[in-house]
Amino acid sequence: MPIASPDPTSQHQVLDPCLLGRPVHLLPQFAGRLLDDIDAAMQGAARRYWGGWRLDSVVFGRVPQDTGLRWMAATGALGTVSVAFERGLLLTLLERRYGGRSAAAMPRDPGTERVTATEERLIVVLTQQMVDLLYARVAVSAAMEVAPRPVPAGAVAGSTMPGKSAWTICATVRDANGATSRFWIAPDQSLMAAILGSLRPDHPHAHAVRGPSEPLSSKLQVKLDGRLISKEITLGALFDLKVGDVIPVNVGRADVLLDEACLFTAAVAEHKGKLCLTSFEDAE
Repeated sequence: MPIASPDPTSQHQVLDPCLLGRPVHLLPQFAGRLLDDIDAAMQGAARRYWGGWRLDSVVFGRVPQDTGLRWMAATGALGTVSVAFERGLLLTLLERRYGGRSAAAMPRDPGTERVTATEERLIVVLTQQMVDLLYARVAVSAAMEVAPRPVPAGAVAGSTMPGKSAWTICATVRDANGATSRFWIAPDQSLMAAILGSLRPDHPHAHAVRGPSEPLSSKLQVKLDGRLISKEITLGALFDLKVGDVIPVNVGRADVLLDEACLFTAAVAEHKGKLCLTSFEDAE
């Protein structure tokens, strides 16, 4: 019977030891809330820039190693955020806003299009939008009393690609024709720490209330065996025993044993119809 070989395309999540003990498994919850925030802005206040586009997904991941992406960064009260858009998405937004072409128009080639001043202004505006939306979501999740102030246009500047180990939020948008594009939002370490901190439970599990500590000797339980009598007889006398025979014995002090080792001797007494051991003495 042939053995199926593992699928080389399947990927498994690699645990980062730096993240152990942090609520990374709750990041999809934050991403879902951020998705609602961005999509509401795209259909509301930012509609004139995002007309015809809907947000499809928002997921946390690592920085894409695409040298063709142009990163912009803005620093605000909560930290630095780097943002990058696919060039094709920017050109499509420009075409629909200023060129008057329909969604079915011939797509423009990002490799041959020069960067215009209008595109530069669009990048700044879109970067501001994403940074402000991320700040607002962190403020709500962390229950901050004062909302962070909007990032001014002058705070947005070109940036280098974030490090390979940095977290990034990948957003996928889709137009009415089904075409998809992506952009990325990368918080710095301090802002990512604030995001993870906002995901911790409000009320940590309460530890059981313990009473005063007891000495170890009072906690350990041991089994003691009491040997009341012992009688030595010959093997022949043992074989001669019949039902009804009586073996005369004298009940003296009993042996108290722990795992066949004699620890104490005790007197045998009767109390309410039961035999009890009392007057314990150390065995010699």
